[in-house]
Amino acid sequence: MTTMNISLPDEMKAFVDAQVADRRYGNASEYMRDLIRRDLAREQFRAAILAGLESGPAVEWTPAHFKGLRAEIAHAESLNAKAAGALAERKARTASAKTVKAVKKKAT
Repeated sequence: MTTMNISLPDEMKAFVDAQVADRRYGNASEYMRDLIRRDLAREQFRAAILAGLESGPAVEWTPAHFKGLRAEIAHAESLNAKAAGALAERKARTASAKTVKAVKKKAT
């Protein structure tokens, strides 16, 4: 972790000290890191809002839209279930073939 020194007027220093005591920060560094994290989050939020505004006109989400989304999800889940079933079947055939091979080898 890098160290940074800052200069504050007496009033600001008193304010920081009060915040550390009142909000149960361990020290002024913890308080400053928290302020910076909050400022970063605020900047990310602003960027997301601007990106949304620049993405074009809003589209109303109707019950039909949600019905379509549910259908897409159900279809994807169906495909995943089929794929999982096929994989399990393939593993079972492979295991069965290995068992037969082992029994034949033991018999000879």
